[in-house]
Parts: sequence; C-alpha cells; structure tokens
Amino acid sequence: NNLGILWSERDEIKTAQTYLESAEALYNQYMKEDGNPPMDPSEHFMAKEEQLTDQERSKRFEKAYTHTLYYLAQVYQHLEMIEKAAQYCHTTLKRQLEYCGYYPVEWALNAATLSQYYLSKQCFMESRHCLAAASVIFSQAGQLPSAEDNETEQDQQDLRQRKAEIARCWIKYCLNLLQSARKLLEDNIGELDPDRQSELKAQRKKEEDEKENGRKKVVLFGTSDICDSVLAMEEKVSSVYPLDFQEAREIFLVGQNYVQEAKEFFQVDGYVTDHIEIVQDHSALFKVLAFFEEDYERRCKMHKRRIDMLEPICADLNPQYYLLISRQLQFELADTYYEMMDLKVAIGNRLEELDSHTIKKINSLAQLAIKYYELFLDSLRNPDKVFPEQLEEDVLRPAMVAKFHIARLYGKLITSDSKKQLENMQTSLEYYTFLVDYCEKYPDAVHAIETELELSKEMVGLLPTRMERLRAKLCPFI
Repeated sequence: NNLGILWSERDEIKTAQTYLESAEALYNQYMKEDGNPPMDPSEHFMAKEEQLTDQERSKRFEKAYTHTLYYLAQVYQHLEMIEKAAQYCHTTLKRQLEYCGYYPVEWALNAATLSQYYLSKQCFMESRHCLAAASVIFSQAGQLPSAEDNETEQDQQDLRQRKAEIARCWIKYCLNLLQSARKLLEDNIGELDPDRQSELKAQRKKEEDEKENGRKKVVLFGTSDICDSVLAMEEKVSSVYPLDFQEAREIFLVGQNYVQEAKEFFQVDGYVTDHIEIVQDHSALFKVLAFFEEDYERRCKMHKRRIDMLEPICADLNPQYYLLISRQLQFELADTYYEMMDLKVAIGNRLEELDSHTIKKINSLAQLAIKYYELFLDSLRNPDKVFPEQLEEDVLRPAMVAKFHIARLYGKLITSDSKKQLENMQTSLEYYTFLVDYCEKYPDAVHAIETELELSKEMVGLLPTRMERLRAKLCPFI
C-alpha cells in the first residue's frame, strides 16, 4: 500500500497500480489459504501480555485492505477506468461502514459523488441508494461532539456547504429521472405519446417486483440500523420512471425542496455561478414537468414560472464577465417564450374565432422570444458588431436554431395590416435564406441542423409565391 501511495504521489500511476493490485492479490490469497488474522507489525515490539486480541488484529488487517481498495479506486479514476473506479469506490464505502472506519462528512460526499456516476449510467436505484445513504450518514456529522465542543464558525460553514452539495446531487437525480422518462414517452414532435404511456405502464407492472428484489441485494450499504434509515429515506422518492403527471409531480416536488436547500447556502452574493446553475436546474424541473401536463393553460403557467426566475438573473448579469452563462440564459428565455407562444396558438386554434386578447398575447410572446434570440445572436458579434463569417462549432447549432426560430416567429405574428404582414414575411424569408446560404457555403454545418435546413429550403421556395399573392391583393390596379 505504501509503495502504491508513494508512486502515485510521484504521478507514476501505472507503477502505483501494480503495487496496489499486488496488495489486493496478497489479501485474497492470504484469506483463502489461512484466513486467521495475521499479527500486526507493531506487535513484534510488544511484550507477550500486551499483544492484540484476534478481534483487534482482524480489525487492523481489514482496515489495511480497505485502504488498498480506496487507493485502487483513485488509481482507476486517474487511468479513466471509470466503471472499475466506481466498483472499488462502492466496495470501499461499504467496508468503511461495516468496520466503522470513516468520517461522516467525507463518507457522505464520496457516496453522493458515486451516485452521480450511477446517474450517468441511468442506474437510478443505485444512485438513489447512494444519495439516501449520503444523507443519512451526513446527518451523523451534526450529532458528533467535535474535538472542542465550541466548533468554529468555519467548521459550521463547511458543514453547510457540504449539505448544500449533497442537495445539488439530489436535484440532478430528480431532474435526470424526469428527463429520461420524457425521452421514453415522447413522440416525434416532442409531445407525450399516450400509446407508449399505456404500454410502459403495463410493462412496469409486470417487471416491478422481480426487479426490485433482484437488485436490492447488490447495493445495500451499512449495518441494519443504518439500512432502516436509508430505506426510509429512499421511500421519499421513486427510482422508477414516472409515467404520468402525478408521478412526475412527486419527483418534481422532492427536487424543488432540494433546490431551496441548496439555494440557502449558494446565494447569489458570493456564489454567482453556483446559484445560477441551481436556478437553471429549477427551471429545467418545471420544463420537464410541463411535458407531463395535458392542460395547455397550466402548462403555460409553468413556463411563466421559469421566466420569472430566469429573467431577473439575466438582466443583472454582466455579459462581459459571464458571457457563457449570459448566452445560456438568453437562449433559454427565448425558447421558453417560444414554447409559450406555441401553446397560446394551440389554445387559440380551439376557439371558433381568435379574440383580440389572444392575438395580443400571441404577438407579445413571439416578440419577446425574438428579442431574446436576437440578444443571443448579438452576443456572437465581434467588438465592431459584425456577425461572424463562420460560426464556431460550439455555437453553430444554437445560432442556427435561433435564426430558424426567429424566421418562424415572424411568420406567426398576427396582423390585419397587409403591409405589415408583407414586411414580416420578408424578414422571415431573410432568416430562412441565411440558413440555406450558410449551409451551401459551409457544407460541414449541415449535420448540425438537418431538420431545420430542410424546412428552411421549403419555406424559401414557398414564401416568395405567397408574398406575390399578397402584393397582388395590395395593388390590384397596377
């Protein structure tokens, strides 16, 4: 173990791996051939009557092996053998609990970090188990008497930060579970597919019992009293895909509670980036919940909540220092207004006749969406306010989608003034043309926006004819 640590500190990770793997093999071979706890090195210098009990020897030997696994987890992480690193991390955490060899805060953070690995693999049951265990063990940290009972303000601050970090892992869990369910349930235009929903509900009923029992045995942490607390914690949130609004709402509410908890520590004063990320996650929770909502009016209200939380931040943020976040917020606000406009159009289509209030609302939402898309596109201009000739790979798709959506939004504006209508169609055509021309000039861009490009080509073909017809109506006597 010590040689492994020594080489890893010298950044000779491969050499460290060799030593640590031979330590692991040594433990396994010894346990297989002998199995009795060996003497501790310190015993060679003790009088016979001072020597350790078998129980104490076993404890020390197992602790040394737990260290082997702990260091191997880090070595595999360094070597980007992520799956192996996760397995070793999991076993280390499990053994630390069994042998009571851990610091609650550190253990909880490691378990919460491991949960994010399981999340990336969509193993929601394992991820939830790690998070529940992290929360339970972390709560012990508050109960432990510290070395001097007058804990410093700094210690308290550290504890609050760690608690908020675990809360953020819970937010990611709820968000990922909802987003994965959405992917399963959406049709080709991004709406909820009722047939798929019924099919998945029937399938889930069949699978539920065997799956729950089969996987639980693999991942359980801790001794029986800890297990009970962990199970109680797990029962507060599902680990199966929500398949309707009610199930999605329960997961959403858990996520929202953790948003409040994380925001208590990560306030905008002092933690700008963290605070905004948490608010963006909160907005994403509303967005995915809206997908499950069938009532368009209520769906609109959810998107309005997103606007209310994102707009003030966007207005206060200085793009000079926070360009990337500023762009993200502008684009998300534009998308949200765009979605609300689409919903209002769908509501309007159900009416016999569009009333002036609905028309006003549709136009207002479309103009706000255009405003934020334009702000986003302006952020790509150089200091002389010139739009780039060729877009960077990372902004290519968002910029093209923004142009495409603006083109579509100008086509959605409702006006009884034919002259104004003609102007809007002309603007719309210019934006569609930009997409087509850009992709002709830079064919590599096509893969990023195939669908949008196809529709743009169609519109570039159709719009001039429509505009001619409208002009003919305007000037019948010419």
